[in-house]
Amino acid sequence: MSDRESITVTVQRGGPETPQYPQEFEVPAFESQTVLDVVSWIQQNVDPTLTYRFACRVGMCGSCAMMVNGVPRWTCRTHVNKVLKGGKIEVGPLRNLPVIKDLAADMDPFFDKWVAAEGRHHPTLSRDDAIAEIDPEQAQRKEASLGIECINCSICYSACDTVAGDSDYLGPAALQRAWTLYNDGQDADKDAILDAVSGKGGCHSCHSMGSCTAYCPNGLDPLSAIAGLKRATTQRFFRGRAK
Repeated sequence: MSDRESITVTVQRGGPETPQYPQEFEVPAFESQTVLDVVSWIQQNVDPTLTYRFACRVGMCGSCAMMVNGVPRWTCRTHVNKVLKGGKIEVGPLRNLPVIKDLAADMDPFFDKWVAAEGRHHPTLSRDDAIAEIDPEQAQRKEASLGIECINCSICYSACDTVAGDSDYLGPAALQRAWTLYNDGQDADKDAILDAVSGKGGCHSCHSMGSCTAYCPNGLDPLSAIAGLKRATTQRFFRGRAK
């Protein structure tokens, strides 16, 4: 056990058909206890109807992301002793997404925006062609590699105030994915990517506040990716005007 006997956990309950409300639980305190451990203890020992989402428990899948004291975090990697305030913590569903129930957010809008941002590979070869060689030292390839560790946890999306104020905004994860593909030498339709990210809700809607980069658990930099898209779309615009 830790120095404390218990901690007070306030959990946001409810969903689309039930008004959301806070509920307090007293949870035994242990050493090296994570926020996910706390939520699991409540569900296993007090209220089996508590709804939340997790999978790997080791910071690889991102599915356990929640708001902890108002900050989006992976709960499996967030130790209670790092976020405890006066013996209390508050846990809620991710911000900027619809709530399915309790701590489980609906990820569909997040992934829909990946599709809208052309966040898919446009192949240059078929399966019958030889596999293309890729030079990892190529400058453009290095730029593409900066964002490939994104695991779609939606932490950046939930941290983004532009998303909060503009439901059309594609969001940092989708735009970072678009930038990754734009810099992929094997992608065949860079114009489609720039078309997708230059319209309403695209990269130019970003206010460059940097919360996406500040809160990314994998240390990625969506803000710089979005800046890259702003440059690329602007350069294409002026090249078109010069013709």
